Amino acid sequence: MGCLAWAMGSERGHYACLKAQLTLCVKNYQRAPSGGSKRIEERITTVADFDAIVVGSGMSGGMSAKELTERGLKVLVLERGPEIIPERDYTDNLNPWEKPNLDSVPQDEIAEHYPRQYGGVAYAIKESTKHFWVKDSEHPYEEAEGTTYDWLRGYHTAGRSIMWSRQTYRLSDLDFGANEREGHAIDWPIRYADIEPWYNKVETFVGISGSAEGLPHLPDSVFQPAFELTDAEKSLKASVENSFPERNVIPARIAHLTDATEEQKSLGRSNCQVRNHCHQGCSFKAYFSSLNATLPAAEQTGNLTMVHNAIVESIEYDAAGNRVSGVRVIDAETNEKRTYTAKVIFLNASTIASAMILLQSKSETFPNGLANHSDQVGRNLMDHVSGANATGYLSGFDNKTTFGRRPSGGIYIPRYANLDGQDKPYRRGFGFQGGATSVGNAGGQLPGIGRAFKEAHKLPSAWRIGIGAFGEQLSNPENRVTLHASKRDKWGNPIALFNVKYGDNEYKMLEEASKDAVAMLEAAGCTNITATPVNLTKPGNRIHEMGSARMGRDRNTSVLNGWCQAHDVPNLFITDGSFMTSAACQNPSLTYMAFSARAAHYAADLIEQGVI
Repeated sequence: MGCLAWAMGSERGHYACLKAQLTLCVKNYQRAPSGGSKRIEERITTVADFDAIVVGSGMSGGMSAKELTERGLKVLVLERGPEIIPERDYTDNLNPWEKPNLDSVPQDEIAEHYPRQYGGVAYAIKESTKHFWVKDSEHPYEEAEGTTYDWLRGYHTAGRSIMWSRQTYRLSDLDFGANEREGHAIDWPIRYADIEPWYNKVETFVGISGSAEGLPHLPDSVFQPAFELTDAEKSLKASVENSFPERNVIPARIAHLTDATEEQKSLGRSNCQVRNHCHQGCSFKAYFSSLNATLPAAEQTGNLTMVHNAIVESIEYDAAGNRVSGVRVIDAETNEKRTYTAKVIFLNASTIASAMILLQSKSETFPNGLANHSDQVGRNLMDHVSGANATGYLSGFDNKTTFGRRPSGGIYIPRYANLDGQDKPYRRGFGFQGGATSVGNAGGQLPGIGRAFKEAHKLPSAWRIGIGAFGEQLSNPENRVTLHASKRDKWGNPIALFNVKYGDNEYKMLEEASKDAVAMLEAAGCTNITATPVNLTKPGNRIHEMGSARMGRDRNTSVLNGWCQAHDVPNLFITDGSFMTSAACQNPSLTYMAFSARAAHYAADLIEQGVI
């Protein structure tokens, strides 16, 4: 099995080795007696046997692979999309004039291939980056009556960890205890003390820039130096915190290196170069992605094998042993079907895809889908809700400029509503993300061409402040994804059918957030304040889907226990956003990784003890 270890950038050779062994099995069968189709499958299964299989190579899959391989397990990572090679596929070093169509995707191509993806994240889909997003023409889905849903995806090495906006916040006991306090849904089976050491571990590896604030409802992380606020943002901070003592304006906490550690440097990572080309990839590996960090760390152990273009069809279940035994895949390019076996399986395909895999994995024991005794698989689908924004202009800073282009982040205003009980006409709360920029330095805001145009961007100009709310969506078992009864994708798998709607709580929350946004800009002395009418983003549009296989204490009402381990099948773990029991209002990727690391070590302990 030694030649199966995956080296970053040399996968083709190692995969060729695997393919050669599989071919040898077939040739051996061709010289064997008849009745050999079963024997071929058995030989292939034997060749592809691992300690652990991780389905998905993104945010949580990469962390699961890293921790499992570092515990000495032989790990196979299955990625349904093609390989990303930064030297070939990143475009962050291209000059604007080197990009076709001024980096715009032609409208007829958008209409044919990217209508849903572009409609959801037009800012991120350019001619130079469209290969990071799926083609809707190849990956369709359907919506039930009354539902509009944005399922925004990238199928390739590292998944959406290449394309995320890197906002990184911890959850607190305010979040983990909310359902129990309010009698809503079910209680989380863990509390902050259970996950705090794993936040520490993950943040030390990932690298988070930010500032210690001592807020109990937004615990501090292990920080590298924060990006400095602009002078206009500092003024906003002083005015808001003076006018509203319960509110805080802090630097956004983002997964960018500003003081790389030796461990991070050993993976080829370096400090952020302040170019703000992040959506095109980062050749400096300054922002965190599994391609930049966790997968290379896993590869260094010698225990990692990775196979691309492997679409998971189902997970095989052994009823006699009450365990999952393997993963059945379809080769995206050849349609060949293969089965890989392992002692433990980590499902990290993403909240929606993981639920669909479970629902497709039916058996006599689980006629409604694997590990679905509770009938909660695919239910309680959540996202964050947005659509309450305000902008204004701040005078007095026309002679101020900035050096470089700070990566997206800017400021964060942590949740301040309902911290000490129900004092609002809605449950839970929201935070604000935003920032202040010089209009002249914003790019594309000034008309012109040539030298005069370039010189104009160097001149002092007005500063514009914009803030937008991210609110919590309450869980609801009727918000769900299921398998379409008749429609299939090009590989023969059922497509997703969404039935998701917002409730009154989300509308009431955003109405107040809109008013609060205006009040804060007014307190800061902004002029020409514009608040767009509250227009809730589509479910899924914030790309924070969560909750389709929630954790809980009771197998009758939840899919997973507090270790992200399936109640029904002890060697199955799910550590992507599926496990979330409630959504909070913070960006969730850090929490996915912390739970992944915790679950990986728990699973490794169980394997060492011979329990699974």
